Amino acid sequence: MKNKFVQAALTLVVAFGASAFTTENNETKEVDVKTSKVTWKGYKVTGSHEGTIALQKGSLIFDGDQLTGGEFVVDMTSISSTDLEGENKDNLDGHLKSDDFFGIGTHPTASMAFTKVKPAGKNAYEVTADLTVKGKTHPVTFELSVYGNKATGAVKIDRTKYDVRYGSGSFFDNLGDKTIYDEFDLVVDLNF
Repeated sequence: MKNKFVQAALTLVVAFGASAFTTENNETKEVDVKTSKVTWKGYKVTGSHEGTIALQKGSLIFDGDQLTGGEFVVDMTSISSTDLEGENKDNLDGHLKSDDFFGIGTHPTASMAFTKVKPAGKNAYEVTADLTVKGKTHPVTFELSVYGNKATGAVKIDRTKYDVRYGSGSFFDNLGDKTIYDEFDLVVDLNF
């Protein structure tokens, strides 16, 4: 009986001692949504369009100086083209907000949650994240660079996975020069 008591006590001491040395120092750093920037670029047979989308909120998680996680919410109601002016800009912005594209009436936000972060060099990380657009979630992988209180990254997204099929040659025949390519680019410049 005495032996079992000593063994139990020793197990507790080892367990508490080990946990004291394995605790994580996770620190969540909120992204400054006013100074951070998300830009998009979409491509079609006859050219491209580009613009911005506002971050609603976001944070990056660090263990010491190592990135370990992050999550973001994007305000899809803010999607706007920057390469057009006047009526052409209004028409494209309205179309992007319609159900043909991002359906902001039903889906006013999109989100991203990091699921895996792997160092990929000095200040660089390979990030796998769950991206949710129009209520559909799929994994994306991209590189994110972190320098001091700034982070930059770019991700290529296949819009058809999120039920954004307007003008897609993968779903519609005979579009000719009206074809819009399935993939578009997002570039993020974050301050935190």
